[in-house]
Amino acid sequence: MLGGREIHLNGEIVNEISQKKAKKVYKVVLTGGPCGGKTTGQAFVSTFFENLGWKVFRVPETATHLLSGGIKVMELDEEEAYRFQYNLIQTMLFTENTYFELAESSEQNCLIICDRGTMDAVSYMMKGHWERMKEEFNWDNISMRDKRYDQVIHLVSAAKGAEDFYTKDNNAARFEDCNEAKESDDRTCQAWVGHPYFDVIDNSTGFERKIARMVAIMCDRMGLTQGDKIRDNSQKRKFLISSLPDKNAFPSFEDFEVEHIFLAGPDNERSRLRKRGQRGLELSDRCLPGSYTYQHSLSKPSNGQHIQTRTTLTSRQYQILAKQRDGNRFKIMKTRRCFLWNDMYYQMDIYKKPQNPRCAGVIILETYTTTNNILEKDQLIPDFLDVRKEVTDDQDFSMYNLCKKEAAEE
Repeated sequence: MLGGREIHLNGEIVNEISQKKAKKVYKVVLTGGPCGGKTTGQAFVSTFFENLGWKVFRVPETATHLLSGGIKVMELDEEEAYRFQYNLIQTMLFTENTYFELAESSEQNCLIICDRGTMDAVSYMMKGHWERMKEEFNWDNISMRDKRYDQVIHLVSAAKGAEDFYTKDNNAARFEDCNEAKESDDRTCQAWVGHPYFDVIDNSTGFERKIARMVAIMCDRMGLTQGDKIRDNSQKRKFLISSLPDKNAFPSFEDFEVEHIFLAGPDNERSRLRKRGQRGLELSDRCLPGSYTYQHSLSKPSNGQHIQTRTTLTSRQYQILAKQRDGNRFKIMKTRRCFLWNDMYYQMDIYKKPQNPRCAGVIILETYTTTNNILEKDQLIPDFLDVRKEVTDDQDFSMYNLCKKEAAEE
């Protein structure tokens, strides 16, 4: 069984996937700028999921642990700083793996909350150190960021939009003034750009709603139903872009090659595969280890609403499941560009060949926002992009319909 329906596959593969579906292990990073609400948010999330019957593990922040022992980063020379950051990441990986292994052996559903993750360390490195480290230790962003964590949530510092509440009093390790906190927030947020499930929670609401929004988006990503207590009016907005600007018009961004394949199944379900990675890690006709992530998504009706579940796959599982491809739909190929603009996270899909002819030239921008007034959409659109129209509720621009073959093509 995969996502609740039978697929005719090699028994070994079915068993592998069934075991993953029987028990969930979800790894989320809570990060953010100074005084963003991480400590309170972690406590709230822990209680919420423990009340649902989940086992919750909380991975402590590695940097705080090391710095509390007397290390003063400002006193380190460049090579000492490089070795310190390397050892910090190694300590973080070892600590996280301890919790990951415990979660895998548990019989309960497990949520692992990481108080910051690998890319937080990268955000504090000197220029060029991360590139050197990746080359020296054979690391890459896909395995160290995208594959390692299921979701990353950035809680924006109170210094940005809630300045009256910014304080250094509740954290002995916090030294930044308001302007320094803003810079730290920007730097940390940028380091995570490119993760497939990266969510930025700003200060557009009061603090209690901010924390509720965080839990709500976790539930959404995990495919869990929410109670009214944590619902909010955040929604995905989609816009059709007229043309692709020059790369220099964009803020710092990451591009990914994305492949989607819809699988055959019941009419009321949507079963889809996704392959995501970066060309820079390809070697002729094969990929370097860790360069791609693979996922199966299933959306099906439940109690009057559609619930989406996601399962991480291996490359082999992906290739076998791809044989179940829906013959009435094209494979989708696109470049996904991820970037930040005005404290909002955007994904822009640039459709590529081979493709359905109706996808030619299609560029779709997506973001999550609490702004639902269409007259306010100009506040959501980066000023370097020209929007043809909003397509949030336009089914012609759903990926499922964009890849549909016409009768003559079937």
